[in-house]
Amino acid sequence: MSTAHPITTATGADVRVRFCPSPTGLPHVGLVRTALFNWAQARHTGGTFVFRIEDTDAARDSEQSFEQIIDALTWMGLDWDEGIVKGGPDEPYRQSQRGAIYQDVIARLTASGHLYESYMTAAEIEARNIAEGRAVQQGYGDWERDPAVRDAYRADDRQPALRLRVPDEDLSFDDLIRGPITFAAGSFPDFVVVRPGGQPLYTLVNPVDDALMRITDVLRGEDLLPSTPRQIALYHALIDIGVAEWVPRFGHMPLVLGDGTKKLSKRDPESNLFLHRERGFIPEGLLNYLALLGWSIGPDRDVFSQAELAAAFDIRNVNPNPARFDLKKAESINGDHIRLLDPDDLAARMVPYLQVEDVLPAEPTPGQLALLRELTPLVQERMQLLGQAPDLLASFFTTAADLVVAEDAVAGLPKNADEVLAAAEEALAAADDWTAHGVKAALEGALIDGLGLKPRVAFGPVRVATSGRRVSPPLFESLSILGADETLARIRRLRSALA
Repeated sequence: MSTAHPITTATGADVRVRFCPSPTGLPHVGLVRTALFNWAQARHTGGTFVFRIEDTDAARDSEQSFEQIIDALTWMGLDWDEGIVKGGPDEPYRQSQRGAIYQDVIARLTASGHLYESYMTAAEIEARNIAEGRAVQQGYGDWERDPAVRDAYRADDRQPALRLRVPDEDLSFDDLIRGPITFAAGSFPDFVVVRPGGQPLYTLVNPVDDALMRITDVLRGEDLLPSTPRQIALYHALIDIGVAEWVPRFGHMPLVLGDGTKKLSKRDPESNLFLHRERGFIPEGLLNYLALLGWSIGPDRDVFSQAELAAAFDIRNVNPNPARFDLKKAESINGDHIRLLDPDDLAARMVPYLQVEDVLPAEPTPGQLALLRELTPLVQERMQLLGQAPDLLASFFTTAADLVVAEDAVAGLPKNADEVLAAAEEALAAADDWTAHGVKAALEGALIDGLGLKPRVAFGPVRVATSGRRVSPPLFESLSILGADETLARIRRLRSALA
């Protein structure tokens, strides 16, 4: 790259990164991974994280999507230093409100000769390529750099687009993730930055905003790599007219793949951030997993906190190879983070999921909340998602008369289930110690010692009778919490149903 166009050398607190999504559709995990890596780089260096919105496509942008992006970042704990809602020295932070800024830059670029009028239509470009024996796919041939050619195509009723005059030199940069990359001179033509009618395109406004907001590190997806030489070419022009001070560093993050070798699509269920939240991912767990999509904190270590991520992250350590979204691994890591929560915190987080399934009412009673806190340690070791809470806990918030016993649980009972339940009922009715230890002693005496059953099969019928499920929280602790009367009522009810 020409020495006339300096590259930023920012370090430490001078580092400035940005997240600049378009408000179209639901936030997806690839988008949030981009925000996460930018946030982590800013926090690691002590720099600044800028959040702006690129909303110049009125046909596709929506206020609902804008609000959902803010919701996503807020839920994930990705706080920003300047930008949307928060404000800052470079307001406004929505492109739709920066039109006057862009028009001023366009005028200066045009006056300096970096932009020129282009009148040729797509059909005329194709016809000229054919006439000159060029492949149609080569596109525009920079013909209108010559004023005489522009004059030949100019028509009274045409409005010109504006093209950037691309430097006739190799454009090179040292990608923070991929290393040195060079785009040879002539590998891409002069390109349109302003539509006929004066509407600036993304190819102009994105670098202009980065320049005016003094962004030092542009960290974005691999799919945008082909547009990087165009951005660098525009930066050269912006430096020449005094709008930019430097060419930023670029880092292109790896693609996130779904099934096979396909890029994870916005339409894939695994891509839907809010679907993960609805299923019961906690932000700590999902953030941890998304950080692993291209980065690692160290060998043989997958679980870490947001603070540990910020302390260890360096964009130069991101792996350029595609990363695959593995839902099972994501759920496993989420479960690890659930186990790290304080039980009272976990209990509070489970409440909305229990309310959705009518396990708890809209306004839980103090007694119900106290019971939930007592139960939480029993399920904390068994959960991977908060959405599993209703299945695990519903049986504690109902009575024997209303307990729903799952059909698959009944179908899986052994032939001697009634015999087992009868022995359990007799032993528990006689028990004078209703602690978990006492319940265990009574059931083991009756079912293992008395009936000669193996522990693996001895307690299944009791579990089904008291929880309505084949899988439940630890049995002895559960029965201790249910109490003797409720436990015995549930056993008798299933015995009656089996008779």
